Amino acid sequence: MKKRDFLKSTAALTMGVFIPSPIWALSKNKKLRTAHIGLGMMGVEDLKAIAAHSAVEVVALCDVDSKLLASAKKMHPGATTYADYRIMLKEMEKDIDAVIVSTPDHTHAPASMMAMEMNKPVYCQKPLTHHVTEARAMRKMAEQKKLVTQMGIQVHSFYDYKLATTLIQSGIIGKVERVRAWSPKNWGYDGPAPQGSDPVPDHLDWNLWLGTAPDRPYKEGYYHTSNWRKILDYGCGTLGDMGVHIFDTPYNALQLDVPRTIKNDCRPPNGFGFPENNTVTYEFPGTPYTADTLTWIWNDGPGAPQAHEDLKLPNNEELPDQGAMFIGEKGRLLLPHFMQLPKHIVDGKYIDLDLSLVKDKEALGPPTGDYNMESNKHYHQFVDACLGNAKTTAPFSYASRLTETILLGVIAGRFPNKTLHWDNKKARFSEEEANAFLDAPYREF
Repeated sequence: MKKRDFLKSTAALTMGVFIPSPIWALSKNKKLRTAHIGLGMMGVEDLKAIAAHSAVEVVALCDVDSKLLASAKKMHPGATTYADYRIMLKEMEKDIDAVIVSTPDHTHAPASMMAMEMNKPVYCQKPLTHHVTEARAMRKMAEQKKLVTQMGIQVHSFYDYKLATTLIQSGIIGKVERVRAWSPKNWGYDGPAPQGSDPVPDHLDWNLWLGTAPDRPYKEGYYHTSNWRKILDYGCGTLGDMGVHIFDTPYNALQLDVPRTIKNDCRPPNGFGFPENNTVTYEFPGTPYTADTLTWIWNDGPGAPQAHEDLKLPNNEELPDQGAMFIGEKGRLLLPHFMQLPKHIVDGKYIDLDLSLVKDKEALGPPTGDYNMESNKHYHQFVDACLGNAKTTAPFSYASRLTETILLGVIAGRFPNKTLHWDNKKARFSEEEANAFLDAPYREF
């Protein structure tokens, strides 16, 4: 499918469409029948968590790797299996109630859009899309069709992150002037593109794995199953992986939209992999919870974060490996990533959290250190919303804006140390050369 045709079909399908939510009715005794696209490491975790809900029946499994597919089939022997999600959705359209997309990033939008065209609720892993145009198209379709949607940012539903959101919005540190966020993970690749090709394993359909991405020879260890995040054509680097998780709470708490300017301090582009180190500076328009302009600095890769006065901790403590720091007019709030409570810092000293500021403690739920319990909340919220018993908290209306923000920082990596200016209304950069990276043609496969 060509990208232009994809977006045109989206506009045609969504124009004037009104479908009540939920779009189909289930009796209390009927199961939510789910189809799962992508069964790698994260796909299996998604499968386990969704299937753990008592109202779910897994009816279809899809992966381009027959080994991964066979392993998932053992977990759900009654499910029908496929290598091509397009065939699965067409053949089982009447037997599927919701679709879970857990593929590499470049297949998120093509698979999700096809499912939504069929009026299926979609749970899609983060980042929501590989390109900005896809994020906007998915948001438009989900909203106009009134579909239940959720992006896979499980920490969005964790107690400690919800607590940090409540505290920031209560004014615990006053108006927030800056956010610093970091991860030392390295989903970048500064080396040369591999030469030659290797035999494609018998268990892998390489054409289907590439999907809409450009054709490329298979090379062992570079793409499937784990290193695709490092490569421009398939992933979004560390920013698109850990950045989505770590951005989520400050972005949500401060009620941000997309930034006005973006600058990435990184090595020159090599045309193949993402930079191994990035320092991305965003400037956002103010909100009720921020100063007139909010500055956001993201730092990733080996050695991150860079030392800064904003990040000094009391008693010369070391920073958590990953996390975010809110810097406000009345102090700072540190939010480690993850499974740790936020920490309030004033004048270089820790201050006990004032939980009296939390107005709705029931909405937070009980504090817990059980990852599986916390993680399942986000998945089960989606299932319950499909059943008409809840609302999702990371629908595509929210996830698309967060993803767009992330992707603008990724694009800025193509223009090191150059400030890019983003027009939210027009969805274009002032710098014309940068607009070439908002989109990419779809390969027909």
